[in-house]
Amino acid sequence: MARIIGGVAVSHTPTIGFAYDHSKQNDPAWAPIFTAFEPLRAWFSEHKPDVLIYVFNDHVTSFFFDHYSAFALGVGEQYAVADEGGGARDLPPAAGHPALARHIATSLVTDEFDMSFFQDKPLDHGFFSPMSVLLDRPDNQWPTTVVPLQVGVLQFPIPSAARCYKLGQALRRAVESYPEDLKVAVVATGGLSHQVHGERAGFNNTEWDHQFLDLITQDPAQLAGMTHAEYAELGGLEGAEVIMWLIMRGALSANVKRLHSSYYLPSMTGIATLILEDEGRPATGAQQARHRARMGEQLAGAEKLQGTYAFDLERSVRAYRINRYLHEMIRPEHRAAFLVDPEASFEAAGLSETERDLIRRRDWRGLIHYGVIFFMLEKLGATLGVPNLHIYAAMRGESVEAFMKTRNTQVNYSVAGKGRV
Repeated sequence: MARIIGGVAVSHTPTIGFAYDHSKQNDPAWAPIFTAFEPLRAWFSEHKPDVLIYVFNDHVTSFFFDHYSAFALGVGEQYAVADEGGGARDLPPAAGHPALARHIATSLVTDEFDMSFFQDKPLDHGFFSPMSVLLDRPDNQWPTTVVPLQVGVLQFPIPSAARCYKLGQALRRAVESYPEDLKVAVVATGGLSHQVHGERAGFNNTEWDHQFLDLITQDPAQLAGMTHAEYAELGGLEGAEVIMWLIMRGALSANVKRLHSSYYLPSMTGIATLILEDEGRPATGAQQARHRARMGEQLAGAEKLQGTYAFDLERSVRAYRINRYLHEMIRPEHRAAFLVDPEASFEAAGLSETERDLIRRRDWRGLIHYGVIFFMLEKLGATLGVPNLHIYAAMRGESVEAFMKTRNTQVNYSVAGKGRV
């Protein structure tokens, strides 16, 4: 089974990445940051986790307010560095672990956490600022894989501290019920005390920061009972993002050993590091089996429905490229490029030969088997001037005339608007 070997927490201020990128390791003002990170680097080097569940918040870089979620789990194959306005940092993309991410996703939804899921999004300093200092990168590759968990803490209402703590407990059930033998570390980022806006900008509270480090280790339930206003009063409004540390702490047992902690306040944000080793016992095999069975309840039996293909996260990740290509049919310029020169359009999108052939042949049923969701076929049909009923008939291997006879009314339609382009 997979097991959680420990929890790490660290601030994610861009100060860390700035100091690293500008080789400030020996500068007296910056050196304490790197000194504090050395025990974390040593811990990762010694324990070599296979996967990091990496809890962070985006800073309105890849997650904008047109669609803002409380909890967004990364299920993709890799995550590049985001450009936050001054160009992307010179770091390699982080490899994902889609299989574990799918399992965690199903487990969390089973435990009634209404998650959103993402892939193909670059990640900003909330993820990469500490990541760049935490891990050595031989051959310019990260030594482990990641499952990123983005928490929406910038636009209120945001998840409560108690909800974050419960999510961590659900993460533990998810990891321990995964049947593959993996070593998993949970990394939480954010804080400590700081405020970067308004007349209170520059607020810090060193006394509270040290108290928080003690409480997250010894009495997380007390922290889980606090309100956002209480966090803001003690640690600044932006400092309230430390509720993400409760996700990491909830993923550990009640029995933890603090191996390391540090604190340094160079400028705007209290920079802290923390390593907690889990000394609790994992769930029994019977408990894990019961949880996996509960995870499978909702789709149990659906596999017996002939000609039915649930669009799950596995299909979504596997067929992401072609689904993305067909989704782009909502843009007039993409539609025009496809209709004028489809082969050039395929090449520009990097479609595989199999994917190109499925679109060339208008193999509607084959596209579904490949992993394309129906609503992308609907967009392709509208672009080509192919009504929905023709696509439905092809699904059943029937002529349009034969399929029409099975309908109550003889109508034809599509989602097309003013025209094909």
